[in-house]
Amino acid sequence: MTIKRYGAAGATGTGGQHLPFSRAVEAGGWLYISGQTPMTNGEVVEGGIVEQSRLAIQNCLDIMSEAGYELKDVVHVKVILTDARYFQSFNKVFSEFFTEHPPARICAVADLVVDCKVEVDITCYNAARINK
Repeated sequence: MTIKRYGAAGATGTGGQHLPFSRAVEAGGWLYISGQTPMTNGEVVEGGIVEQSRLAIQNCLDIMSEAGYELKDVVHVKVILTDARYFQSFNKVFSEFFTEHPPARICAVADLVVDCKVEVDITCYNAARINK
């Protein structure tokens, strides 16, 4: 089985720091996307939970697309919110993206190491990509 790493070299976080992990790893038809926050060019985008949720999810989808995966390939999503009161607003945004193919999901409340309201990671599976 081949393991392919996306964004292992040159990934940057807040303040331009080098991140010591891949944005995603693909193995055996599975794609594991590292937790994505509402960042653009290594900086957190200001805004409320709705705006930050959209960007965190979109960042995951952009990585999926780069790797050749689609929304229908999403099997599991992990969500971390910094406040339980964000749950309903996050669900509305989540529903905008995952209407036709809803994945399994966990949502937890915890502090994040980045100063934002939400972090999202996605796991995908596509049998056609097993030998790619």
